[in-house]
Amino acid sequence: MSPEFHVFDTTLRDGAQREGVSYSVADKLAVARLLDEVGVGFIEGGWPGALPKDTEFFARARTELQLRHAQLVAFGATRKAGVRVEDDVQVQALLDAGTPVVCLVAKSDVRHVRDALRTTPEENLAMVTDTVAHLVAQGRRVFVDCEHFFDGYAADADHPIAVLQAAFAAGAEVGVLCDTNGGMLPMGVGRVVAEVRGRVEGRLGIHCQDDTGCAVANTLAAVEAGVTHVQGTANGYGERAGNADTFAVIANLVTKMGLPVVPAECLTELKRVSHAIAELANIAPDDHQPYVGASAFAHKAGLHASAIKVSPALYNHLEPEVVGNDMRILVTEMAGRASVELKGRELGVDLTGQSDAVSRVVDQVKVLEADGWSFEAADASFELLLRGQLPDAPAPLFELESWRTSVEHWGNGVVVSEATVKVHLPNPDGTSERVICTAEGNGPVNALDSALRQALVSRHPELADVSLADYKVRILGWKGGTSATTRVLVDSTDGAGEWTTVGVHDNIVEASWHALVDALTYAVRVRGGS
Repeated sequence: MSPEFHVFDTTLRDGAQREGVSYSVADKLAVARLLDEVGVGFIEGGWPGALPKDTEFFARARTELQLRHAQLVAFGATRKAGVRVEDDVQVQALLDAGTPVVCLVAKSDVRHVRDALRTTPEENLAMVTDTVAHLVAQGRRVFVDCEHFFDGYAADADHPIAVLQAAFAAGAEVGVLCDTNGGMLPMGVGRVVAEVRGRVEGRLGIHCQDDTGCAVANTLAAVEAGVTHVQGTANGYGERAGNADTFAVIANLVTKMGLPVVPAECLTELKRVSHAIAELANIAPDDHQPYVGASAFAHKAGLHASAIKVSPALYNHLEPEVVGNDMRILVTEMAGRASVELKGRELGVDLTGQSDAVSRVVDQVKVLEADGWSFEAADASFELLLRGQLPDAPAPLFELESWRTSVEHWGNGVVVSEATVKVHLPNPDGTSERVICTAEGNGPVNALDSALRQALVSRHPELADVSLADYKVRILGWKGGTSATTRVLVDSTDGAGEWTTVGVHDNIVEASWHALVDALTYAVRVRGGS
């Protein structure tokens, strides 16, 4: 935590207002530990007294959280209008939370003071002064979030300035300018912060919502104009369009603006922590999220790959490892020779002296992608395709004679799927063994997978440890009625790792068959080290 600069995260309070997010107390404790690992200085845990879950969180945090970098912050409002601060139960709940820091929200738009609080500007200033002074007298550090600051400043600049001055005079350490409605653009934020900086003495902060898609940019503009306290949420979670993304803010401040706002060793934890918090929030990580997304340093175009082959810096704005990420080459119909060579290097396939094989792969990928295949998310299928073009390519695991599936619906509502697979397994002497296996499953694909696995496991016992982890279907081209080209992605695991394979066909079971064959072949030929 830098004493000269504050990184303040409000994932557990403002971020929890995102639609669909509901943290348990255990989740909140886990998120706090993760945020501490990226080196934020302050973690706002919630609103004690207003929400029972948050009250419990602060009670448990006293014994269950051992933070290395961050201080825990309780959030709440100034005293109510017409109520003595000593008698306000929610102010007392802030003290009872036992945190070293309290963040107060105060109305700074005079229109909200009159219409929402239904009080006078003078009473609003007294509410700020009384509450800050009371908390400071009890040994708390106090930050004040000036709600609707930018809208209020545009309507009547004097009252927002007066709120800031009252807060600082009463002992507040930080006055945070909040773009609560998220309607600001960077040039406006920079101008207002510069003006406020010239009128007020005290540390200024910034809190930006993302309704214009500019929350991170607005935050950086505020820093450039003089604020030294930034607020954000993990992955930009928050109400409506969300908040400034804490991870993008940190990465930009450190790598682009040269401000060491978190300990150097914490920067490489950004991607890991981002994805871990997404799992706790039950939200799929955003592959295209700046810095930490799986595609943040993924390159698809052949022109990019050709340049990256010479120097990765030519198309990467920084080394991905700096933020704990890595570079990926995507092989698609846009791929050229450089893309295939770089992808081969990434997969550990030696293509030295294999110019003809690389050309064949490039041509094959273009043809397959025109038919609906996609290898961007199916590295295992692409690796098999690549290895299959090399001179020492291994023979297939089997030769297919036929497969058949059936689905039977019984009168009692039970649905049974059955599959029969007939294959020929090669022998060392050049002959083959005909194997027929039948299996049931909870669907035709599951039954087909079980039957094929039974047919192969006697020759390849490692397949006993392989199972399907996920199955995704995408309809590519509707041809009328129920006819369409179908793409299937199968995720498989052997307990130690996962891999993804792809299949495409007009028939969904045939598409699944292609993906299943690749999955088991990969388990034997690549995972098994053959």
